[in-house]
Amino acid sequence: MDLTSPIFWSAFGSILLANIVLSGDNAVVIAMAARTLQPAQRNKAIFWGSAAAIVMRIILTIVAIQLLTLPYLKIIGAILLVYIGVDLLNGDDEGEGEGKEISGMASAIRTILIADLVMSLDNVLAVAAAAKGNLPLLVMGLLVSIPLIIFGATLLTKVMERFPIIITIGAALLGFLAGEMLLTDPAVVTRFGAIGEQIVTIGGIVGAALVVALGTYMQKRRARDSGAQA
Repeated sequence: MDLTSPIFWSAFGSILLANIVLSGDNAVVIAMAARTLQPAQRNKAIFWGSAAAIVMRIILTIVAIQLLTLPYLKIIGAILLVYIGVDLLNGDDEGEGEGKEISGMASAIRTILIADLVMSLDNVLAVAAAAKGNLPLLVMGLLVSIPLIIFGATLLTKVMERFPIIITIGAALLGFLAGEMLLTDPAVVTRFGAIGEQIVTIGGIVGAALVVALGTYMQKRRARDSGAQA
């Protein structure tokens, strides 16, 4: 690994750029998962969630090509994304105290890791291609991107406090990704043949609508139950 080589820095820049572009949806999930925590706990959840997600992504990149050929993996991932999207849109900021905060931070980090694992299946291929098989270069590029993702997630949590509609948009994004993943799973392709890009996009839109509808229903039902108990 020649640090003075223009080729090295060109590949490094490609990895960094690809990871920044492809991590936008991950930053949204991180921000949504951490938004209900107190500021100190929120910052810890964002940092440790982002760092752990990057380490997991490095490992995932090494085996991504093999994973993507497994049937039903994307279908399972799509179901997980729908669940996460509905859960994040529904939210739960009730309760206070240290025990609540510790539990909330652990839950936020767990959500970040699961969502990042699911959403990174396709993304890591672009990063791996930019690395051209150079594992140390890949690791460097992903590690340097940690502060950028943390900054993006931290900024988004502040924006979400002022503009709650972004939470709905973030949940819709997860639903859209779920719809796309479902229709591009090898098992679906084997059964129905290659599905056109327009149909995949429509599937994404249906997934987005489903997550928002379910999440909104859960919100209203929880508000109704809370009002009945008051």
